[in-house]
Amino acid sequence: MREKNLSIAHLHWGFPPVIGGVETHLTILLPTLVNMGHKVNLLTSSFEEKAGKDEYKGVGIFRHPVMDLNWLSKRGVNGLYEEVQAVFKMFFDETKPDCIHVHNMHYFSKIHAFAISEIASKKGIPLILTAHNVWDDNLFLDLMRNIKWTHIIAVSHFIKKEIAGTGYSRRNITVIHHGVDQNIYFPGVDTRSVFKKYPVLKGKKVIFHPARMGLAKGCDVGIKALRIVKKTFPDVILVLAGTKNIIDWAQTQQKDIAYLVNLIKLLGLEDNVLVDVFPLEDMPSLYSTSTICIYPSSASEPFGLTMLEALSSGKPMIVTETGGMPEIIKEGINGFIIPVKDFESLASRIIQLLNSKELRERLGNTGRQMVEEQFTKEIVAENTLKLYKELC
Repeated sequence: MREKNLSIAHLHWGFPPVIGGVETHLTILLPTLVNMGHKVNLLTSSFEEKAGKDEYKGVGIFRHPVMDLNWLSKRGVNGLYEEVQAVFKMFFDETKPDCIHVHNMHYFSKIHAFAISEIASKKGIPLILTAHNVWDDNLFLDLMRNIKWTHIIAVSHFIKKEIAGTGYSRRNITVIHHGVDQNIYFPGVDTRSVFKKYPVLKGKKVIFHPARMGLAKGCDVGIKALRIVKKTFPDVILVLAGTKNIIDWAQTQQKDIAYLVNLIKLLGLEDNVLVDVFPLEDMPSLYSTSTICIYPSSASEPFGLTMLEALSSGKPMIVTETGGMPEIIKEGINGFIIPVKDFESLASRIIQLLNSKELRERLGNTGRQMVEEQFTKEIVAENTLKLYKELC
């Protein structure tokens, strides 16, 4: 008997041109599900006051202001319950889903979580949450325990353990690591466009930190390490990703950037740091341009999709021993793991890698092989689809 193609409704606070880890994950997972024959729609935030319907690689995109966290953080969510419920009902009436899959709706807004839970319950539709992160406050505890999630997907074993720590049943949590489009991120991507745009990178040792600029991402740690690395490699370049079109719920981004820019000036590193806003389509070339990649996060990074992008591109990566990152980066196998906030250890590992092409190639080749075996876009889509079919 031919298996039924599903109609799957996804909801998340952002989608490109809004950029972030979850948004990038959705650009990988949703079109892959479409290519597997399923109907996929996403309700997300409006962008630059534009609302309505659009399409992305076969995925129906519905945009509405009630999903815009940047707007909600300034306005507040009080008094919006009926409007949120009406928008959700409109979306489900049009898409007629077999299952509802929400992303990070166990935080930010209680009214959104309760509205979607009520509708899913009335319609008898499974409600699946992917927890891309966890938080340490009462709102998180409230929405984690008091919303009737049919099942929870955790993006790492670290996230699963943190959720279980609230008393939530481990049996109702499945770990599904992210995947990466291995056909876009691969060793040897053409770098001519990047060198044309950024000629300063040509012929240099390039350290790429593929995360938005912020203290939680460890950008300050990378800058402090750079001062040490520069003594051995005077022309080294650290590439940092500036910010534009992101979800900044806590409104801290500009403050962090101001501090980091000042730190670069105080350490005399202006000629050794490149900061720009890099569109998604430039990322494969940037990885190919880089010599090594770093992600010295100071926070408990839930997963870190950029790890997979780096490994898929054949680049070794240095991360901190926090959150879900050590589940992917293996010490001395596809990269290195350092203590949190230890810029001296980071500098030491960077110098070790920059000194040895053989070591870089060994770690990079192993990383690419691991992606092909465990973290392709097809693997993450198949694991997610298996769960849908069990619940539906």
